[in-house]
Amino acid sequence: MKPLRVLLTDDEPLIRAGLRLILDGAPDIEIVGEAGDGESAVRLAAQLHPDVVLMDIRMPVLSGIGATERITALATPPRVIVLTSFDTDDFILSALRAGASGFLLKDTAPEVLVSAVRDAAQDSLRFSPAVLKRIVAAAAAVPPPSARVPDTRLEVLSEREREVAEAVARGLTNTEISSELFVSVATVKTHIANAFTKLDVTNRVQLAVTVLEALRSAEAK
Repeated sequence: MKPLRVLLTDDEPLIRAGLRLILDGAPDIEIVGEAGDGESAVRLAAQLHPDVVLMDIRMPVLSGIGATERITALATPPRVIVLTSFDTDDFILSALRAGASGFLLKDTAPEVLVSAVRDAAQDSLRFSPAVLKRIVAAAAAVPPPSARVPDTRLEVLSEREREVAEAVARGLTNTEISSELFVSVATVKTHIANAFTKLDVTNRVQLAVTVLEALRSAEAK
């Protein structure tokens, strides 16, 4: 089996060195490059075709959010995990809207970081309770749409698709959703895929943010 190819992006050399030290210890992960700014990250992602990019948010030349948006728009985009200190919640939502598959605290335990890279490559990154709390808090901090322009995005979903989407927004796995709604895991996956298409999102994190924003808009009416 080929190792997972990872591109490290952070403007702090010491942070990149620490990430390399952690990931080099995993036999199934290969560091294929490093970038110190967002513009370099975009260029290297296009050249090196990594499976996963670890992306800092605050960087010179081009921010991590801008770089993520451009990287996820590539013909064969890698998964992007944003590394953040959660100092600005607006950055979190912006990164997710840009196409990030997930995000981690910079003080994440080494074994969690390694697992996150593996999970992201399989598009199965899961929220931890702490991360989900931050997403909910960030979504709640976003001003709701005008009452004259209600958020009707969830209306395109069937009743079951909406139930599944809301369960994803609560951080449940496919297996947990299957048990809660008494349907098969395959059915859950089908509903999630349908929700992705109808809501024009590409991953579970973006789906969760969309659901949270829409529900908050409904509560604000």
